[in-house]
Amino acid sequence: MVNAPKGTKDILPQAVHKWHYIEKTIEKIASLYGLKEIRTPIFEHTELFVRGIGETTDVVGKEMYTFLDKGSRSVTLKPEGTAGVARAYIENNLNSFPAPAKMYYITPVFRYEKPQSGRLRQHHQFGIEIFGSYSPLADAEVISVAHKLFSAIGIKDLDLRINSIGCPACRAKYNQALKEYFSSHIDKMCNTCAERLVKNPLRILDCKSAICGKYTKNAPIMLDYLCAECKEHHNGVQEALGASDIAYTVDPMIVRGLDYYTKTVFEFVSTNIGSQGTVCGGGRYDNLVSDLGGKPAGAVGFGLGLERLIMVAEATGIALGCEQKVSVYIAPQDKANSIAAFALTQRLREAGISAECDSLDRSLRAQMKYADKQGYVYVIVLGQEEASTGQVQVKKMSDGSVTSVPIDNLAEFFKEIV
Repeated sequence: MVNAPKGTKDILPQAVHKWHYIEKTIEKIASLYGLKEIRTPIFEHTELFVRGIGETTDVVGKEMYTFLDKGSRSVTLKPEGTAGVARAYIENNLNSFPAPAKMYYITPVFRYEKPQSGRLRQHHQFGIEIFGSYSPLADAEVISVAHKLFSAIGIKDLDLRINSIGCPACRAKYNQALKEYFSSHIDKMCNTCAERLVKNPLRILDCKSAICGKYTKNAPIMLDYLCAECKEHHNGVQEALGASDIAYTVDPMIVRGLDYYTKTVFEFVSTNIGSQGTVCGGGRYDNLVSDLGGKPAGAVGFGLGLERLIMVAEATGIALGCEQKVSVYIAPQDKANSIAAFALTQRLREAGISAECDSLDRSLRAQMKYADKQGYVYVIVLGQEEASTGQVQVKKMSDGSVTSVPIDNLAEFFKEIV
């Protein structure tokens, strides 16, 4: 037997209604905010992610599914959604349309990492991207989209944590301060952090090692090094969130795991799914478009893991939609009536009624047990008598009540009650 690859998971028919419910909720909220859907390829040229995400990140250094295609070109399964949307924004000249360009996507993403609670090697993200605005109001709008989604689903126990990691100018001073601080501790920290000290000290703050955490908690904080412009932007985001009644905490240790972020970074964190509690993360990336060869454009967005979202909802007892049930089951009394049952089933389907019939030549008793187990709402037995009189008995399975209905009127009957 061939099993599913490690870190992947089948979404089975009896669970897929949860995904449909979330996806439909996302579509409704996206419409409220004027977000339009974009679909980008599952794989891109590897260079896109190296340039966009950053060589010193764990994503590029350790987690990407990268391979050579038959033309010896290096391609990578998308590890996140933003870089691909930025590439599409540039390549398709979306900057020529009225700004801002507001987009959303629901997409599988791929990361080769140890599978963990709610995070698989292939998992699914809902993300939004707004290009063309440098305003802190755009940051607050992006955050409010995630907040609205959580509220619509009924999730209340999430903490919003925000920070600013500044612009390249003020971050250079901060990186120098980090180098000076960590230099006296680096011999006791992990090898990865030793490399980061030279290449990108900010990434040390993203280390998950408990040993390194003893030193990062006392490190200098970026907020003390913000330039006047970045400080004003950070204050503007807080003011807009306050005006929207969105509660938040300023957490100076949030840096996010991708190098393209500037100024605002944020996370929504749950305490109901263990230590890996980040459900949604995002921020601003004003230099990403220009770094990828486009005209400068302010940008902000987030990525939200759907697996984790479902976990959080279920951990708090929230029902995500309900499994769709077939409304009507047509049970032929015997094999001689199977064609007539099939034809009647097709007629109901053509009329927009969800219907099913037996295709295994089961006995009538076996069919009734099957119909009960599967949860069909109504059952009709079709035999020679029903065929000759043109009248059937419609049984409601929940209470056993029976209604006599002409076969020719079945569609109208069900349209009125289903």
